[in-house]
Amino acid sequence: MKITALVNRGSGTVVNKSLTAEHLRELFQKAGTEADVRLIPGEEICDAAREAVANGAEAVVAGGGDGTIRAVASVLVGGKIPLGVLPVGTLNHFARDLGVPTDLEAAARLVSEGEVHSLDVGEVNGEIFINNSGLGFYPPVVQVRDAERRKLNRNKWLATISALFKVLPKMHTLHLRIKADGMEVGRMTRFVFVGNNEYQMSAFNYGARDRFDSGDLYLYISKSRTRLALVGVALLGLVRDVTRTGHFDSFQLPEFTVETERKALPVYLDGEVTVMTPPLQYRVRPCALPVILPPSSPAPR
Repeated sequence: MKITALVNRGSGTVVNKSLTAEHLRELFQKAGTEADVRLIPGEEICDAAREAVANGAEAVVAGGGDGTIRAVASVLVGGKIPLGVLPVGTLNHFARDLGVPTDLEAAARLVSEGEVHSLDVGEVNGEIFINNSGLGFYPPVVQVRDAERRKLNRNKWLATISALFKVLPKMHTLHLRIKADGMEVGRMTRFVFVGNNEYQMSAFNYGARDRFDSGDLYLYISKSRTRLALVGVALLGLVRDVTRTGHFDSFQLPEFTVETERKALPVYLDGEVTVMTPPLQYRVRPCALPVILPPSSPAPR
């Protein structure tokens, strides 16, 4: 199999362990396959993925965190070339949910020996997401966090805590109208979460999914309108799955529209933030992304 592995050279594990293209290439060789491994800047990932497809790659491996995987997936979605995953990011939500091993030698072996399954992806205004999307207080937190990491060289967790203290006092309520087939509801909220398939949201299971091809997005709208109430929900998440409490309105939908009077809205997508012009058109793309999964694990239902 002709494999191209595109590795974000700024990813956490790459930087912390000083990984080289040669070392990663050797891991694929041990697994019995040859791979064209490239360590490149994150902003070049999409172009490199398009080049790999044009040059006849039979699988494209994304090495990095969820943002890197999303970038490669955006090129492969709707096609037949499968996505492989090397989990070298900080959190690796997508890889963890799919059972991709964190050990890089085992992950490289999986690319050679795994089975291809087609999974859902979410989409909003033409941008895909593999995990989740968010509106409200969280996108500004991510923006401030990333700015602090660049300027102050802080680690991700410390920068996130600092950003929360800066953003929460300035947080405003979103006035939204959700429209779907046969439904129209208005809401005032400070947090909206859209999952690609159903999520559990607690401290010990955050991001856990047991299905990846339901054909639906899961929309969760926080009922907490005050900063204090939102903090209370976060604390509740330490002991319970907050999506199964009375603190969220939840909807299971293949597509819906989010309307707001704001002219621009920061939107969280798999660890990154992009500013979009409302209305926001969300939809699921069922079984549109071929992904290499562990052969010993059950296929998504």
